[in-house]
Amino acid sequence: MDLNIGNKIKALRLASDLTQEELANRARLTKGFISQLENEKFQTSISLDSLADILDALGISLSEFFDDSEVARVVYKPSDRVPVDGTGASTFELLVPGSTNNLMDPILVQLRAGEKLEKRDPLPGEQLGYVFKGTITIVLNKKKYKVPRNCCFYFKSNQPHQIINNSDAEASFVWVTSPPLM
Repeated sequence: MDLNIGNKIKALRLASDLTQEELANRARLTKGFISQLENEKFQTSISLDSLADILDALGISLSEFFDDSEVARVVYKPSDRVPVDGTGASTFELLVPGSTNNLMDPILVQLRAGEKLEKRDPLPGEQLGYVFKGTITIVLNKKKYKVPRNCCFYFKSNQPHQIINNSDAEASFVWVTSPPLM
């Protein structure tokens, strides 16, 4: 059975837009180790601990890594969500675990009155959101756009942008970024 561990690691690293050095630093390994692994030039096998550290740095579990079935997971429960701290939101949850390795990243955001997400510099990609509670304000460059309940927003990320709740009530929305922001 040919596992192609090195090829799988390389594909996951590239999908995460990481260099070998960045992955090595996150996994507390050396760049040379990652290079040898990806080029399958190991004289011995990789330890389970090292593989677990690499996969953890890539946001994927061992079982997902070795699952060769073609059936991708489709349904995700609230308990599957991954909370992210330090964003400026009362709730900021990745709706699909490991989505930062995908082409898009769906996020559930709740902003209390006056809360705002971190201001983002221009970057490649697009953003889409649907507000299902309250009203948010999108700031693109210096222009402001109000997005009320049951409305959506879409913009290219190639300009400075920020999402703010200027209202007196909580706002909740689903936000999809492509490529992932995290």
